[in-house]
Amino acid sequence: MDSKTQADRLMQQGLQQYQTRQFPAALNSWQQALQIYRALKNRQGEGNALGNLGAAYRSLGNYAKAIEYMQQQLAIAREIRDRQNEGVALGNLGGTYGSLGNDAKAIEYSQQQLAIAREIKDREGEGAALGNLGAAYGSLGNNTKAIEYAQQTLAIAREIKDREGEGIALGILGIAYGSLGNYAEAIEYSQQQLAIAREIKDRPREGNALGNLRAAYHSLGNYTKAIEYSQQQLAIARELKNRKEEGSALGNLGVTYFHLGNYAEAIEYSQQSLAIARETKNRQGEGVALSNLGLAYSSLDYTKAIEYSQQSLAIARETKNRREEGNALDILGGAYRSMGNYAKAIEYSQQSLAVARETKNRREEGNAQGNLGVTYFHLGNYTKAIEYSQQSLAIARETRNRPGEGWTLNNLGAAFLKVGNLTEAEKMLLNGIQFWESMRQILGSNDANKISIFEEQARTYKLLQEVRVAQNNPIAALEIAERGRARAFVDLLTQRLSSDSANLVIATAPSQEQIRQIAKAQNATLVQYSIIYDVFQIQGKSETQESALYVWVIQPTGEITFRQVDLKPLWQKHNASLTNLIVGNQEFLAVRSRSSTGFAKPQPDLPTLHQLLIDPIASLLPKDPNAHVIFIPQGSLFQVPFPALQDANGTYLIEKHTILTAPSIQVLDLTRQQRQKLVQKPANSSNALVLGNPTMPSVSLSPGEPKQQLSPLPGAEAEARAIAPLLKTQAITGAQGTKAAIVQKMPQASIIHLATHGLLDDVRGLGSAIAMAPSGSDDGLLTAEEIFDMKLQASLVVLSACNTGEGRITGDGVIGLSRALISAGVPSVIVSLWSVPDAPTSELMQSFYQNLQNNPDKAQALRQAMLTTMKTHPQPRNWAAFTLIGEAE
Repeated sequence: MDSKTQADRLMQQGLQQYQTRQFPAALNSWQQALQIYRALKNRQGEGNALGNLGAAYRSLGNYAKAIEYMQQQLAIAREIRDRQNEGVALGNLGGTYGSLGNDAKAIEYSQQQLAIAREIKDREGEGAALGNLGAAYGSLGNNTKAIEYAQQTLAIAREIKDREGEGIALGILGIAYGSLGNYAEAIEYSQQQLAIAREIKDRPREGNALGNLRAAYHSLGNYTKAIEYSQQQLAIARELKNRKEEGSALGNLGVTYFHLGNYAEAIEYSQQSLAIARETKNRQGEGVALSNLGLAYSSLDYTKAIEYSQQSLAIARETKNRREEGNALDILGGAYRSMGNYAKAIEYSQQSLAVARETKNRREEGNAQGNLGVTYFHLGNYTKAIEYSQQSLAIARETRNRPGEGWTLNNLGAAFLKVGNLTEAEKMLLNGIQFWESMRQILGSNDANKISIFEEQARTYKLLQEVRVAQNNPIAALEIAERGRARAFVDLLTQRLSSDSANLVIATAPSQEQIRQIAKAQNATLVQYSIIYDVFQIQGKSETQESALYVWVIQPTGEITFRQVDLKPLWQKHNASLTNLIVGNQEFLAVRSRSSTGFAKPQPDLPTLHQLLIDPIASLLPKDPNAHVIFIPQGSLFQVPFPALQDANGTYLIEKHTILTAPSIQVLDLTRQQRQKLVQKPANSSNALVLGNPTMPSVSLSPGEPKQQLSPLPGAEAEARAIAPLLKTQAITGAQGTKAAIVQKMPQASIIHLATHGLLDDVRGLGSAIAMAPSGSDDGLLTAEEIFDMKLQASLVVLSACNTGEGRITGDGVIGLSRALISAGVPSVIVSLWSVPDAPTSELMQSFYQNLQNNPDKAQALRQAMLTTMKTHPQPRNWAAFTLIGEAE
């Protein structure tokens, strides 16, 4: 075998090793080939070997070595006038500089590659160059240019039937649209990218597409989906033994868990990512992992956050990765701001700004100025805060950084409010709200995405309420309070009530006049609460604290009255907050209850809560105890047991009033429409469905723990057997109460009563469940997520179990079983706020149905049942847990 043939075979062997990710072996083969080509003075072969060695070092994350080899390849291509390989070398250099975060260099080389490809009419090379340019401009935050180049790449790839190139272009489009805040488009393009990767069995590109989908869902705040896609990406990386991608996927999981508030998991995944980066000598990945650890510790331990970010910064500077350098500086600025060291925070944010300007990264420049604006706001220097925020806003608009625009409008509104410029504050906040609401349209009909993203936007609505109150226009503030809650829920109910439910519905918030009309139609006194927050200087640090409670009372006549409660004395004098009071300090006695744990929640401070929530409006509430009062809570107030609030004389609120709750005023209007739809159908009470004490399933009470069977509830069985005759039906108990049997009966039932264990999911909410007997392959747990997709015609569902009124508390209300049931078409739902004791609950429920026989008003029937149970079980934990959501009749 002659020497050239041997070198060519080594090149082929190295290619096979490279494709199977055996990088050290590929490097060895190509190094041998390079030596032979050099001995033969075969410049073409030498250039090809150098290019391959550069690609291998790039895959290993050794960008300095990669660039060294690629530059040699470029020099040879130019020397022998090989325009094709000159373009290839330029493209490789462009891609490598892009990986390094040097986007200016990436664009410079990719532009040269593009010129050569067009000159020699190399359509594949032209598409690759355009793709590199799209990726680089996207990285710089110039998403308009990124989309422009990626669309050209896509057109060429489709023209020459290059499915791999088509997938790459779709990926760039997905990332660019995600950066613009157009997550529906981002997901659409990334799904197409995923489909192509699976079609051509390109597992690495499949992992890349899953990573892009993860990024889009993460930006939406849909962390469940983000984790799901990251886990799939991780599985592919492990299957391919791609340690670099494995580390990246683990890092992404860490970041998502950080945003979920699960800092232990965030640190665990980031540590695994760091270990892989160090093991594979991937300095770039090591820097990113350290940055992720800095982020994870930023909410736990500022000293550690700074320590990790400083290490990340050192690596970014060593590897000349300007993008990661800017990111590390950004985290350091935030950590020092959280510590109250504003001088250091400004210093690091200024350095981050300098890096962004030097690398011409306009998006990061805008972010750095926004961070400076926030720091100056915390310092009380509102003039500087406004100056930096205005510059940040201009760049966000120029780069079409839509989420950045929304945050900056909010920050400007807050600063203008502080300086008393109410006109400018109102203008900024209205623009911010219009922007957030335009995003709701982009998100289409995806309820989970809307909830997640709306949660992040609630503060803009709160600030505008403050502005309206400061303008002495509290009724206009009520419109904003209503506009700022349960929007995703309202859209969902409006769509499901629509005769054309296939089309997307974006409901408008009610006007003052419509709010008055809803109160008249309900013939009830509506009480809407809004918790207002502010930033205060406490021991040299700025802290966000509850500052005020806004309360609006809307009479059945439509008259609206406003009250404001100052919450500052709570934490200034008593070092407590409204949320602390609700959670309470004393625990109930452990009782045998219908929760997954058997323990009740801490008891709230009922007299103080009455003083804050009821005393300011007591004179506005009806004198007739049978008149309806509908409370519309917000945030932690969803956990308040309103019936048990005690006045100064020790009288409970339920003794004076008939109480209901609702997530928003507009939801009340929609549950009324649901009830009216049901009225048109002939009622059949023999269709009642009563379940009590089914054979309990086994559940894992915390992640990683072995499953154990839930304890039986004999009181729930007695309750079901006592109630069933009142509803002209048979109780279903024990082994008959399978999930499969109950789910089959639910859509036909007119009343549904489920007396069993409840399980609370306060992370996602939709995992909250009702325990039933398992059968076949099901686990016996009926989750909120499953109920959400049902179509029910029951006029009332009673969940006689624990924590069934709870879930994940968001700006959109409580995401859990009650929301799922209303979404499924039920106008009246009775749920519990804590772990209810078995025997008193059985008595209360029997009393409720006996009252309902004589009086169809569910709210009055529940009130009378509470008053009756109170006589034999005076402690509020025994009778006050249940709340009626929705319609009374």
